[in-house]
Amino acid sequence: MDIGALLWFAGGLGVLLLVERWIHRHLQGVALLTVGDREAALWLYALPLLPGVLLHELSHALAASLLGARVGRLSVFPVRQGDRIQLGFVPVERTGPVKTALIGLAPLLAGCLALVLIGHLGLGLGPVGTALARADWTGAWEHLRQVTRARDVWVWVYLAFSVSNTMLPSRSDMQAWPVLAAFFAVVVGLVVLLDMGPALAGPLSATLRWLAAACTLTVLADLPFILIIAVLEKALCRLKGVRVEYH
Repeated sequence: MDIGALLWFAGGLGVLLLVERWIHRHLQGVALLTVGDREAALWLYALPLLPGVLLHELSHALAASLLGARVGRLSVFPVRQGDRIQLGFVPVERTGPVKTALIGLAPLLAGCLALVLIGHLGLGLGPVGTALARADWTGAWEHLRQVTRARDVWVWVYLAFSVSNTMLPSRSDMQAWPVLAAFFAVVVGLVVLLDMGPALAGPLSATLRWLAAACTLTVLADLPFILIIAVLEKALCRLKGVRVEYH
């Protein structure tokens, strides 16, 4: 197995988690600075993420239905729960740990699929992803420059932003994840420790490189929005003479 690809994927996923956390915190801050009311800010914060929230909850519902679990009424209305905000919710019948883990994993899988479709069909990022998977940074940069010249590029980038920042598991989604994590750890361990050869190691390395490239492209799609959010927050803080404290 390609250890470099594994480290790239792990690092890219870690950066993606940090970026998502920053965006959610500061997007809430910008919303609060804009309207000055906690309840109105809740809706202003949730609105840009609505397409991703809808996909997140629909994927839960679809996975639960396919696995034979009953599903309640889906909601995409934000609700404040103590010190955190729930952007959407779909009640699902309690099942075993494996089914629960798969239902919890569904938004991540659906989000990755949506990002692939957005990247290939909307933005034409296939050559960029191929170059990144081969660690051809110069080629990736040249292809990326061509993508930015497309007329509707910002529509697709916005959709990628909304999906990428709502596809990661929530606290409730992660309840049965130790079972799934243990399964993947065993599979990777067998490949590494038992040296099962190119029949598995080759495809696994290729998959890791594509996943790493997907994480990298997702972070790149988030960068313009990070800049916009940071500039808006700083301008609103100066205009209103206040500062948002994050805990």
